[in-house]
Amino acid sequence: MERWVVAAKRADFYGIAERYGIDPVLARIIRNRDVIGDPAIQMYLHGGLEDLPSPWQMKDMERAVSIILDGIREKKKMRVIGDYDIDGVCAAAILYRGLERIGACADVYIPHRVTDGYGLNPHLIDQAGADGVELLITCDNGIAAFQEVRQAREMGMTVIVTDHHNIPYEEKKGARIPILPPAHAVINPKQEDCPYPFDGLCGAAVAYKLVTALYERCGVPKEELEEALVLAAVATVGDVMDLQGENRILVKEGLKRLPGTARPGLRALLRANKLEGEVTAYHIGFVLGPCINASGRLDTAQRSLQLLLETDPQKAAVLAGDLVAMNESRKALTAQQVEEALRLAGSDHGEKVLVIYLPGCHESLAGIVAGRVREQYHRPVFVLTDGEQDVKGSGRSIEAYSMYDELTKCSDLFIRFGGHPMAAGFSIRREYIDELRRRLNEQCALTDQDMIPRCVIDVPMPISYVTEELVEQMKILEPFGKGNARPLFAQKGIRIQGCSILGKNRNVARMTLADGSGSRRQGVYFGDMEKIEGVLAAKRPVSILYYPQIHEYQGKRGIQIVIQSVQ
Repeated sequence: MERWVVAAKRADFYGIAERYGIDPVLARIIRNRDVIGDPAIQMYLHGGLEDLPSPWQMKDMERAVSIILDGIREKKKMRVIGDYDIDGVCAAAILYRGLERIGACADVYIPHRVTDGYGLNPHLIDQAGADGVELLITCDNGIAAFQEVRQAREMGMTVIVTDHHNIPYEEKKGARIPILPPAHAVINPKQEDCPYPFDGLCGAAVAYKLVTALYERCGVPKEELEEALVLAAVATVGDVMDLQGENRILVKEGLKRLPGTARPGLRALLRANKLEGEVTAYHIGFVLGPCINASGRLDTAQRSLQLLLETDPQKAAVLAGDLVAMNESRKALTAQQVEEALRLAGSDHGEKVLVIYLPGCHESLAGIVAGRVREQYHRPVFVLTDGEQDVKGSGRSIEAYSMYDELTKCSDLFIRFGGHPMAAGFSIRREYIDELRRRLNEQCALTDQDMIPRCVIDVPMPISYVTEELVEQMKILEPFGKGNARPLFAQKGIRIQGCSILGKNRNVARMTLADGSGSRRQGVYFGDMEKIEGVLAAKRPVSILYYPQIHEYQGKRGIQIVIQSVQ
């Protein structure tokens, strides 16, 4: 069961609507996103790249740029080390191409999920030393690699860490003491003393800011940043960052440029997925992103990196086809593991934090499986799998539970761990699994209310109010995603008429919706057909949670009400 809650935030909606030439409904939605005051509203509605903060505001940016430019002058060998997910691959591509453009002698390496593990590790440092690397630059990792950075320095390397993950800390007398790696420069907007005004960037966006600063210092035209911007946008959506503030502008501007990208690899991936014309955040999150992630899950993320860096269209087409096929294999494997995980989760129904051990699951699928179980049970879920030597864990959380903070309380159990409030990963010895499960549940402060899914209604709005003009106006609120959800509306007393259930899996219902005023709209519902059939059998009015869209079919255009939920 869901809890439907009406957002009750107050503002002068009609005044905002008049000042910005928008419908008062849009003014309400903007206030519900906590966009307050004229400067913030102006930025939300009309902000562009020129409104973004200067990269020079980031702590250590000046130092990092100086180190890199000195390294170029001294012909030092540089190595970029990324990560095997979409954010780490895009960050590595941005940074490598940026360094190459300004004349650096650089190469790039993406760790293998199984043989290397996440981020820096001692053998990668040893390999860099053996290869004569003098300047090591991380992206989307490194902030927790204290020992590895120290090892690199002891071997004579200069190290720059660029990352966006939470800063590790230890508790002392009730205070959190940050533990930073001993790098020559650390670029991470989450540092407490970093003056940069927005700390929600992904790793690729941090790399984009570094390349922006390098290009500015070297006099490279701003237009040459556009391809890096596209990758930063793809990574921001793919890494499920909040689409607020700077992130929303990066994604909005990146999406504009994606269909016309000059990168043969991205063009090939768009074609392989039959994406032509407008590309939305949905397409990145559920079509392109999984393909880029697939190689890091089932093979090596070097394949995805190779695609992003490829300059030959024919080679790019082959690589894109391989990634699409690999993603199809990943889907099938995931479905098997999700079924088993749900079976096990059913036996742990009394636990607020689910710790599910799937020894045979490929470790790269653990996070996806955890996410699917979380959707079913709406509680924090960790899925553990057997790694090469130890057990690997990947978790997905709910808004009321900070995964990273809760793992920090159990840090003595882990070989290593890291992550965000909503997602985290770790390595642990097998014999500690039960202890981890016990501790996570004993220290869990979640209430029963926290574990009931909550749907926030932006405006209780009759379907009769919906016009094509309103739906068109709502496009200014895009892109939608985490932190900038698609607006949801609700109306009571709706009668469903003339319903047809379609699709080979009977998973689409098309219907006519009628309210008490006599207004009618065409509606569509994707989901639990048993619920719709029950409503039809009861012949009773229902409450609907919905969003409107323009539907075009066979030359006809009209308003369609997409039903999200029915009560």
